[in-house]
Amino acid sequence: MTSFPEPPSDEYAIVYLENTDKELPLKLDQNMRYAYFKTIARGGKAIVQSCKDLHLSRTICYKKLRPEIANDPIEQQRFLREARVSALLQHPNTVPMYELGRDSKGQYYFTMKLVHGYTLREILDYRERYDLKQLINVVIQIGYALDYAHSHRVIHRDIKPENILVGPFGEVLLLDWGLAKVWNPDGSSKEEPNTTKSISNEKVSSITDSEKLQGTITYMSPEQIRRDPNIDFRTDIFSLGVVLYEILAGQAPAEGETVDEVKMKILDESPPKPSTLTNIHVPRLLESTAMKCIDKSVDKRMQSCTELVRLLEEDWS
Repeated sequence: MTSFPEPPSDEYAIVYLENTDKELPLKLDQNMRYAYFKTIARGGKAIVQSCKDLHLSRTICYKKLRPEIANDPIEQQRFLREARVSALLQHPNTVPMYELGRDSKGQYYFTMKLVHGYTLREILDYRERYDLKQLINVVIQIGYALDYAHSHRVIHRDIKPENILVGPFGEVLLLDWGLAKVWNPDGSSKEEPNTTKSISNEKVSSITDSEKLQGTITYMSPEQIRRDPNIDFRTDIFSLGVVLYEILAGQAPAEGETVDEVKMKILDESPPKPSTLTNIHVPRLLESTAMKCIDKSVDKRMQSCTELVRLLEEDWS
């Protein structure tokens, strides 16, 4: 059995008095609070950096929109929603948020806890090194996070291995709430722009550009692909079921070279059972749970993350 990553020494350094007792300036300039930036990742929409919070003497995570879309109203709104949803959902399996603000150029940024570790995608790339119980525990922890979010009427809508982080102390965190769906008190919700044009023959990838279908096609539920206005929390159960299926089978239930091909399989084809795709033993309970999660019919699908977690915590070995 392989353990999850060890903490890097530089992030967990000794705490010294010079860090804890340094006085704050009498006049605080917010634009001078963060320093020593280092880029961690560049996505299609955002840049993620580590930096030093000079007020609290700690290294944190700093996220901002890429310059070319920083003034796009739709992307700004999604960025604000991501920050605020992340801040409102205070749960052990979500990343603590610290601050939302504007930089010296007036562009949005937010800061959050910096967590080292591996994404579930990176872990699955070395699947043979990990015990199945470890991987199922990751799914359970994400189930807890989603159960909490759903109880607060928030749908994630972008569950995938790349958005699941496993930290050095075994912590499991659900990342990136930028595509979250929320509602008004009267049950209404702001409609997403119709952005499904001209993607039929694109190669399968993480599709998150503002002119494309939002999300990652391989993990989308049928109702998410159809842009069903009545979509609910069961779309997240479908996506987490795809992750569970991939853990068991070594591949997603719907794969293809183009977006159109994957869409067709998700909408119209019944995937084979994971046990038929691998030589590794697949416990019957886990297989039936995965298949129920990815049922194309919302009403026949697993109906809550509470039910999903309960089944995964049973003795399936």
